[in-house]
Amino acid sequence: MRRDPLAYLSAELDALKDRGLYRRLRVLQGEQRAQAIVDDRQVVNLSSNNYLGLTTHPKLRERALDATRQLGVGSGSVRTIAGTMAIHMELERRLAAFKKTEAAVVFQSGFAANAGTVAAVLTKDDVVVSDELNHASIIDGCRLSRAAIRVFPHKDVDAARKILRELPSRGRTLLITDGVFSMDGDLGALPDLCALAEAFGAVMMVDDAHASGVFGKNGRGTIDHFGLHGGVDIQVGTLSKAIGVLGGYVAGSRALIEFLYHRARPFLFSTSHPPAVAAACIAALDVLEEEPQIIDRLWDNTRFFKAGLTSLGFNTGLSESPITPVVVGDGTVAMKLSDRLFAEGVFAQGIAFPTVAQGQARVRTIVTATHTRDELQFALDIFEKVGKKLQLI
Repeated sequence: MRRDPLAYLSAELDALKDRGLYRRLRVLQGEQRAQAIVDDRQVVNLSSNNYLGLTTHPKLRERALDATRQLGVGSGSVRTIAGTMAIHMELERRLAAFKKTEAAVVFQSGFAANAGTVAAVLTKDDVVVSDELNHASIIDGCRLSRAAIRVFPHKDVDAARKILRELPSRGRTLLITDGVFSMDGDLGALPDLCALAEAFGAVMMVDDAHASGVFGKNGRGTIDHFGLHGGVDIQVGTLSKAIGVLGGYVAGSRALIEFLYHRARPFLFSTSHPPAVAAACIAALDVLEEEPQIIDRLWDNTRFFKAGLTSLGFNTGLSESPITPVVVGDGTVAMKLSDRLFAEGVFAQGIAFPTVAQGQARVRTIVTATHTRDELQFALDIFEKVGKKLQLI
């Protein structure tokens, strides 16, 4: 009998189970909604990135169905061969206009957009200066680029300035931050970092994945929120969170986008989106322009729920967005909190190392525009009940 060379993985899984950190996949049965059926249990869903409820919006459904009927279920090729359809170009024109840039390009995911762009625009002779809490896709892109990586403490602009000041004159520098940090829900130090980039001649890049559809006029993101149009060279966003569909995009100058056509490996070697995906994304942009009141509802719900958690005595960190962590510290406790919430009808995932730092484990909650006040109050009542049982409050 052949020896199993992957036997060590079972031991690793057993170790996770011993520490209470093993997680099995929760299965959503039915639609992605504020109240959903997960693992045969009806729960208030506080784990989805569906900020505006667009995954089930009738305009997106109809546009996707129409595109499928007219254009088929797939594109049949990568973009650079035969997979660029007119609907892909229309989506990119709409995204560029929405983000107020010269051009935009769509990737298969937000992860691919970040990793592919950073790896494409940098070389081993360059330097990337990155916030320590930037998304994993940024970190992977930095590694793939082979550029030197300098990390500054979270939102520490003075530390970033010191790094920039001490860099050698050769090569290019990319200064990069998340717009909204996905685990803590706080905003990046964009105004000060943009000023640094200008002062030191660095390329400024912002990952706006959790800000698109949430911050700025009609959901244009943190660049619009802070009034920094023209001050950010590379804007990255997703089409799979507030937009409600699938994919990522990069917005910037025409030269940047055409360069990515030629050098971004995820763009070069991945089949383009099905027509239905592109059509639904265009419909989502229409909704953001025509129904801004859904963003207002998102923020009304966010303020209500965040205030409720704070008044109960939970540690919600420095959140400034619909992402509100309930920080408990120990990973085992975070998973126990998540499991007991689920048993009581609230789905909020536990998150521990290595996704967050040791000692910073939490249950992450995300409020959406489609939650009702009754649903959010129910969730708060369950947080209070379980929190007291676990002696967290």
